[in-house]
Amino acid sequence: MSRRAGATGRIYADRGEAGRVLAETLRDADWVEPVVLGLARGGVPVAAEVAAALGAPLGVAVARKIGAPGRPEFGVGAVTAHGPVVVDEYSVRMVGMTRDELDQAGDAQREEALRRLGVYQRGRDPERLEGRDVIVVDDGLATGVTATAALRALRREGPRRLVFAAPVCAPPAAAALRAEADAVVCVSEPPQFQAVGQWYRNFSQTGDDEVVTLLDRYAGGDP
Repeated sequence: MSRRAGATGRIYADRGEAGRVLAETLRDADWVEPVVLGLARGGVPVAAEVAAALGAPLGVAVARKIGAPGRPEFGVGAVTAHGPVVVDEYSVRMVGMTRDELDQAGDAQREEALRRLGVYQRGRDPERLEGRDVIVVDDGLATGVTATAALRALRREGPRRLVFAAPVCAPPAAAALRAEADAVVCVSEPPQFQAVGQWYRNFSQTGDDEVVTLLDRYAGGDP
């Protein structure tokens, strides 16, 4: 199951609408005990709509971007709470980042990923993933570095099938991610992609409280 939409990108009102459109794309697939995981934070409102449509439990995946020294917005890699560090070696060389700097930044972001995971789970045991179809959802795919980190960590848990899905994806990132997931589902892959936010009229930041509320509501499936 791998779907690519047309070249024209759709503008979404907000993450809720994007999630409902994405859910329609995913609804008719033959899922086996599906689990929907939203990439925190912005992917969780999108994932909640998918989980509701599939009657599947909603969980959360946390992947943190590793920023360049003095340029935290420029990602050179990503890390999750428990999985391997993903590094873009070209970017590391381009910014002149040393291995010690990379290790220190990675350790700090792993610690933050662990902290956020604890905040979101609130003592709730995560869903079993082994032998099940796991759908990882984000609000968009730009570089793919955090999605790659999340998928590699989740692969270790033995899912039957590991799928990445998003309302809009940069074509190069979607192509690269197909080496990491069993399927990549994008509602659209516009060639004029510059940033995820350009495809939303309302792209306000998702807060921790909203993530916790959605997880509390949809964690059991069939809300």
